[in-house]
Amino acid sequence: MSAAAIGHSEALSNELNRRALKREQQKETSRLFGLTVPGLVLLSLGLIVPVGMMTLLSFVGENGSISLENYQRIWESPVYGKIFGVTFLVAALTTGIVVLVGYPLAYFLSQLPGRAANIAMFGVLMPFWTSVLVRTYAWLILLQSRGIINNTLMHLGAINDPLPLANNLTGTLIGMVHVVMPFFVLPLYASMKAVDPNLMLAASNLGARPTKAFWDVFFPLSLPGLLSGALIVFVICLGFYVTPAVLGGGRVIMVAMRIEANVKIYSSWGAASALGVALVVMTAVLLALAYWLSKRNGGSLR
Repeated sequence: MSAAAIGHSEALSNELNRRALKREQQKETSRLFGLTVPGLVLLSLGLIVPVGMMTLLSFVGENGSISLENYQRIWESPVYGKIFGVTFLVAALTTGIVVLVGYPLAYFLSQLPGRAANIAMFGVLMPFWTSVLVRTYAWLILLQSRGIINNTLMHLGAINDPLPLANNLTGTLIGMVHVVMPFFVLPLYASMKAVDPNLMLAASNLGARPTKAFWDVFFPLSLPGLLSGALIVFVICLGFYVTPAVLGGGRVIMVAMRIEANVKIYSSWGAASALGVALVVMTAVLLALAYWLSKRNGGSLR
């Protein structure tokens, strides 16, 4: 057989193999898509359909006609501007406190040996076993003017008057930080555990002090987990209702509380839906901005 014939035979064989692999890939893709169908159906029924209905309701005016009055009210009323400002302020403050407290905690957990780390992580996950409502009222019992903390401090003579720990921004932040802390620690802990310990040893062998090795080697490698956890916490805080309603004492009004008032007190589903849509859009814009900044800085948020 000539060299040309052999070459043609090999090329034909490669082409047949390529087509066979492509068919197998298409079959595998179809099977994988089939596995995702139940999840897609559940997502559609539980998220897309309700959000779509909420969006439609937001364009229904008080007289039942199609109107932009609900969005116009949000844009023109200073009350709504203040509510959104408080919502984002509380979310930002909570995220900042969680980062300051949660990063050392996650670092401590990541440095523990396996068995001790598992036991400590059990303590981090334990709050998930209890309802947010129960935890919030537990904090109210601790923080109120005649609660356990103030009574103990007054009994010890440390203070003469009760500290304002509840029914204000302070109590709201304490309760929210406690609720969302695990959502920050878990992704950050996973990111820290993925850091190769030999890198810190190498930095030390090259003359870096422990502090410098931490900031120059360990901290940059833990940034993906830190940014992901902070973003998760911030987004969760934007939709909080129970904790600010109980621990804020009516002084910390967030968007979710205003939505509840529009439905329960004023029976205005259109106004409530418009607030929900506005919050979803703002959150989506923030997520898109965070993603853009991440890609611009080399994809640190993954």
